Amino acid sequence: MAHTKSSGAAKNARDSQPKYLGIKKYAGEAVKAGSIVVRQRGSKFLAGEGIRRGGDDTLYAIRTGKIEFVTKRRIGFDGSLKYKKMVTVV
Repeated sequence: MAHTKSSGAAKNARDSQPKYLGIKKYAGEAVKAGSIVVRQRGSKFLAGEGIRRGGDDTLYAIRTGKIEFVTKRRIGFDGSLKYKKMVTVV
């Protein structure tokens, strides 16, 4: 029997489930309290007025209104100037 033993199934045949991250409500859209605005990992978008940040960094509205995206200047710990995107409910 000059055959080698088969190694079984492929070792790299696994794939993780999609996380569906990104912006869920865009600028000018109406939102109700509790609706998810941005699903993110880390703080790509900051929570502004009328927005709270969940345990997995998800941004959600805490009051009814319209979504607005603004760019804010932030000074880093080393004194450098950084621009951050902020989400607010107007």
